[in-house]
Amino acid sequence: MAYFLKPTALLLAILALAGCGKLQNDINVPLPAYSAELVVECYLEPGKVPSLAVSTTVPYLSSVLPQIPTDVTVTLTMPDGTAVPLPFQPNYQALIDTVSGVKFHSHIGRTPLVARPGDVFKIDVVDTKGRHVTGTTTMLAPIPIDSVNYKFNDKTGSERKAYFLTNFRDPISLDDCYRLQLHKGNPAKGALLKSPEVDMSVEDRLLNGQQFVLGTSYRFNAGDTVTATLYHIDRSFYRFRQSTRDARNANGNPFAQPSAIYSNVQGGVGIFAVLSSTTATKVVR
Repeated sequence: MAYFLKPTALLLAILALAGCGKLQNDINVPLPAYSAELVVECYLEPGKVPSLAVSTTVPYLSSVLPQIPTDVTVTLTMPDGTAVPLPFQPNYQALIDTVSGVKFHSHIGRTPLVARPGDVFKIDVVDTKGRHVTGTTTMLAPIPIDSVNYKFNDKTGSERKAYFLTNFRDPISLDDCYRLQLHKGNPAKGALLKSPEVDMSVEDRLLNGQQFVLGTSYRFNAGDTVTATLYHIDRSFYRFRQSTRDARNANGNPFAQPSAIYSNVQGGVGIFAVLSSTTATKVVR
């Protein structure tokens, strides 16, 4: 059955359709002037040559490729007051770092770092534009891993999996934080250079001075070699990791609250920390 509009109704419909073009209005939003800051990411580790990555922040709508300034001078001050320059020697290879994932360094030293619990280090980063970043960090005492264990589920065949437990005791002092990584494979064959199977961060707010037992889901098979690496970190490192995770989750999500990156450096953005760790390896049999 066909329907016909009356002339008056037809005219109104035509006028309504013609007016739809006015519903779209392009608006140019002026963006405020943006001033780039230096970004510093440095993880010192005893026995390894000190290195760090220096880049700059970029506007939200710009390219995601990092901007690497070439006019930056970096100085690392040792616990005895010795100033050690870290020359600009960028490494653009995609090396895997157990802490930060794919590791890139813009500056690197020449000799392995000697560090002991309680040692205080300072970093000084300055460029020719007058941007100046400083930071101070203290090496924490490593926390021993008491034991690592596993337990299988009651399934069979390919569904038979084991969860993994890492046990350690938190010191009586408050505000201790930890990062636990579990790597699967033989450590002697470079397993620790791969991405971790598990990577979690916890704080001692509810378990201060008590025993920690960190577990996983059922994800390991019989024959797996599992290495637990327990990092004793300060609250600033913990907050930095939490803020970067929140920022990644909020990026591109119109319903998420924007998240700022927490930094423990002054004059810029980033993190400066000394890694203090212990390891334990167990074969799932």
